[in-house]
Amino acid sequence: MLVVCFVLLTIFASYSATRFLTDATAGILPAATVFYLVGLKMIIALEVLLPITLYLSIIVGLGRLHSDNEMAALHACGISDRRIYLDIFAFALLISLLVATLSLAVRPWAYQLSYRLKNIAKASFQISRMDSKSFYEFDNHRRVIFADRVDPRRNRVGKVFIRSTNADGQQLITARSAVQRENRNGRDVLIFIDGRLYNFNQRGQRDTVASFQKYTLAIEPPVVGASEKIKAAATRTLLKEKQRRAALAELQWRLSTPFTTILLALLGIPLSQTTPRRGKYGKTVAAVALYGLFYALSLTLKSWVAEGVIEPFPGLWWVQLLMFATLLLFALNPFSGGTRQ
Repeated sequence: MLVVCFVLLTIFASYSATRFLTDATAGILPAATVFYLVGLKMIIALEVLLPITLYLSIIVGLGRLHSDNEMAALHACGISDRRIYLDIFAFALLISLLVATLSLAVRPWAYQLSYRLKNIAKASFQISRMDSKSFYEFDNHRRVIFADRVDPRRNRVGKVFIRSTNADGQQLITARSAVQRENRNGRDVLIFIDGRLYNFNQRGQRDTVASFQKYTLAIEPPVVGASEKIKAAATRTLLKEKQRRAALAELQWRLSTPFTTILLALLGIPLSQTTPRRGKYGKTVAAVALYGLFYALSLTLKSWVAEGVIEPFPGLWWVQLLMFATLLLFALNPFSGGTRQ
């Protein structure tokens, strides 16, 4: 289990680092922030990686016992399948408690801290770190900035273009030059020199165009999206807002992960049954495909509950019911290897 968890965490950390290093290379995120964000992403991923790690380790471990005829020897010595199910259930129960702690408390904290770090880094962005003739996107594509020339020493850019999007429409600013300064309140502002301001309204009002010699734009912190707020919300907050569909979907996801851990562990027992000819990895591919199906279904149902496509109850619990039915099907199927009492 430790080996499988280490491999999956390494793969996930490499993937996360690749995403954040792109922003670090562009000068949006400092290198130290990237290190912390990758660590927080790994903590968040443990909620999903621990159940699948336990699931795969049971399949591989028991599969080797089956392929080496060790399981037959255990059965001959009086060790029943019921004993195996109970022992694995006890171990899975301990892992599920850890997953519950991660899901209910640690994961929201990690999301909250990661969003705060990214927002601080993006809000403190310096135009001197920009590359000339490159586009930079901020705040989930709500703001785009481009500069033809960058002078890092003077903290100035030339032939600058910036587009901002909000609920009312879009605002475009083009200027001969721009410089970044700190105002009296200690907030960073962009001062545009000799340019034009375009306002495009989406509510039927007239669009406007204005020329200016000097225009000051405050650099606002990035707007936190609704989905980000839900993921970073404490569980007690979700309990108070469970009438909202999005909060209810997130709450069901957090509450269902410990049960998913136990059901996956028990599902690994019949899926591990193999013969020496098939080898200890005989059913691993099918087991991974089955897990992928359950996980994709969980994400789909979570989205449907949040959007009001399906009723809140049973909601995500359909996945656990389906997993339990699959477990019963495997356990009672006489052609799956049988059960020994």
